[in-house]
Amino acid sequence: MQRTGRLAPAGGWCLLLLAGCAPLDRPAPAGWVTEAQDPRATVAFLPGGVIDIDTPAGLTLWHPQPLDGPVRITFEAMAVAAGGPNDRVSDLNAFWMATEPAGGTVPGRRSGRFEDYDTLTTYYVGIGGNGNTTTRMRRYTGRAGDRPLLPQHDRRDPGALLQPDRWTRIALVADGTRIAVERDGRPLFALQDPQPYRRGWFALRTTQSHLRIRGVTIARP
Repeated sequence: MQRTGRLAPAGGWCLLLLAGCAPLDRPAPAGWVTEAQDPRATVAFLPGGVIDIDTPAGLTLWHPQPLDGPVRITFEAMAVAAGGPNDRVSDLNAFWMATEPAGGTVPGRRSGRFEDYDTLTTYYVGIGGNGNTTTRMRRYTGRAGDRPLLPQHDRRDPGALLQPDRWTRIALVADGTRIAVERDGRPLFALQDPQPYRRGWFALRTTQSHLRIRGVTIARP
């Protein structure tokens, strides 16, 4: 398996290779890139491999290295509801296999505003969006204003939404033409993509919320 990125093995951080967990010569936060719409946003890397994201507006947190498919990205997430100004239980979101359409290089810096990411080619999932009323998956085409949404990828049932102060396990899969999102071991979305995105970048994404993320793991499916 080709080495495509690294996370610290200590405290719950790990990037899985075929040979196991890769050693790391620098702390996990070193390569992560934050794009925040509001300067009051905070991203804290806490003991135990927990990322605390507390933001009043749009925020994207990019993983340090590109990923080559097939890939399975897993993590646990919690929407915090502890009375804080951003604790509204909403928008556990992510991009994966994201690239710029012209060249497939590192995604250019953006403001954190959601619409700025329309021009990526990427898969996207938004769990508990719009004030925890919708859960959606999209395949971005790289065109501004074009975020196609299939009917089967637009869920509003309670089982697809967020529960406050409860850890949930998410898996993002790009395995050839098979694209999938799983939650707590069950399918959330599935897509057969005849023109799949096979290489790109992974990012956590949210807006006006307070999330905690732990146990980020990147492996082969």
